[in-house]
Amino acid sequence: MKLTQNTILVTGGGAGIGLALTERFHAAGNTVLICGRDAAKLQAAANRLPGLRTLVCDVAKPAERQRLFEWAISEAPQLNVLLNNAGIQREVQLGEADEDWETRAVEIAINFEAPIHLVSLFTRHLQQQTNPVIMNVSSGLAFAPIARIPIYSATKAAIHSYTQSLRRQLAHTPVQVIEIIPPAVHTNLGGTDHSFGVAVDEYTDSVMEQLATDSQEIVYQISAKLSQSSRAELDMMFERMNG
Repeated sequence: MKLTQNTILVTGGGAGIGLALTERFHAAGNTVLICGRDAAKLQAAANRLPGLRTLVCDVAKPAERQRLFEWAISEAPQLNVLLNNAGIQREVQLGEADEDWETRAVEIAINFEAPIHLVSLFTRHLQQQTNPVIMNVSSGLAFAPIARIPIYSATKAAIHSYTQSLRRQLAHTPVQVIEIIPPAVHTNLGGTDHSFGVAVDEYTDSVMEQLATDSQEIVYQISAKLSQSSRAELDMMFERMNG
């Protein structure tokens, strides 16, 4: 991927991996647009990164995704990179019925529906740009889930599958399709403590190094192992991860 002189939209760009990548793309000489649900975090990022463009937006909602698309191409008609990064992660007890469906549906919508919808909205526009790229963020948990976060794990498995199909379908177009497959990273994803994870700066530095190559899958440490493991190895890893 060409790392400079792009115009990049990062969903969930106000915190975590999304913010760290936003900072690196900005420093590399790209025009960056970000969206997120937390206005204060977006404003804080804009205060630190001159020229950063922000939109308060909830990608769980179809109408908000449409509004994001219209804003982005109006704000930056030359936009050539879509990074589907927004995500939430929740612990869910599947056998309990005391949680309303809408709460669970939001996790599915943000993690899975939103990337598919945004790809549908942006692909025709991207095909008309120079060096167009779609990047979808999945997870090492796409290959071996953690049972206490079942919806997150399942949506990331679905994004991995979807991204493979998207890459094949767009192979005849100029659009490059990249999957970013993080391990556990030390962020506050969904309010969950990831203090055991890889330092976010260490991880995003590796992502940028790999994006500079022709890699279609960006992996690191355990996610590199999981993405290449056999079924037997994944079964062993599942048992180990789930105690």
